[in-house]
Amino acid sequence: MNTRRNFLKNASLLSASTLLMPQLSMAAIKKASYGVQLYSFRDAMLENPKATLEKIASLGFKEIESAGSKLGYYYGLTPSEMGKTCKALGMKLTSGHVRLDDKFEQTMADAVASGQEYVICSSMPTDGQTVDNYKKVAEQFNVAGEACKKLGLKFGYHNHEYEFESEDGQILYDVLMDNTEEDLVHMELDLGWVVVAGKEPLHYFKKYPGRFPLWHLKDMDIHGKESTEFGKGILDIELMLKNKDLSGAKHIYIEQEEYASTPVESMRHNMNYLKNI
Repeated sequence: MNTRRNFLKNASLLSASTLLMPQLSMAAIKKASYGVQLYSFRDAMLENPKATLEKIASLGFKEIESAGSKLGYYYGLTPSEMGKTCKALGMKLTSGHVRLDDKFEQTMADAVASGQEYVICSSMPTDGQTVDNYKKVAEQFNVAGEACKKLGLKFGYHNHEYEFESEDGQILYDVLMDNTEEDLVHMELDLGWVVVAGKEPLHYFKKYPGRFPLWHLKDMDIHGKESTEFGKGILDIELMLKNKDLSGAKHIYIEQEEYASTPVESMRHNMNYLKNI
């Protein structure tokens, strides 16, 4: 597995490749519509989901991606109530992190009721960092994707760093990519975790163009232990955004798991950073 010792090297490679990659205008970056992964506001969402969504809307977010909690995927609200609350605030519930488990049929039904488009498996559903296991999981994903497609949903997968480990010279994430059907499994690339794994997001944009309709835009501190506010970490955010079309990105969710002060202040900083690139 690539280690965190590669951070500075990879950060330099990202910056150096700026002149080599297709360019997206700064105006396009600033006009982009950004979403937020609600795990960033996990405590507040459990305490008062509607008030928290109102605060999120005031920060300028237009899309919402839900996450699992002790009160379910919709923080104690019904799926329909969650979707309607977002809509009333000028936002849209477009995606949700879920588990691929024995309750998946109900998960799909709830997603339809909420009005969201994507259901994203948030982590590897089985243990085993082997090529054979990843091939088996890929088939499970294809089956789940077919089931979602029949209901008008889109199934996808969100990575962490461990998917980029290797076995016998094969990167496990690449095995997953090569064995999933593009029209059935829609990848959500967490850019922060890719860099933590010692890999380059641009490499994956080029190797699998158009395969990443969803992003987690997340900066990571230089030690790779915690997420941090935009511009304070190792991810070249401007370079990523300039190449979002190559990746196929349609939905960009900002996620931050740790904060310098509060989630609201961190997200305010992140949105201002994007406006002032």
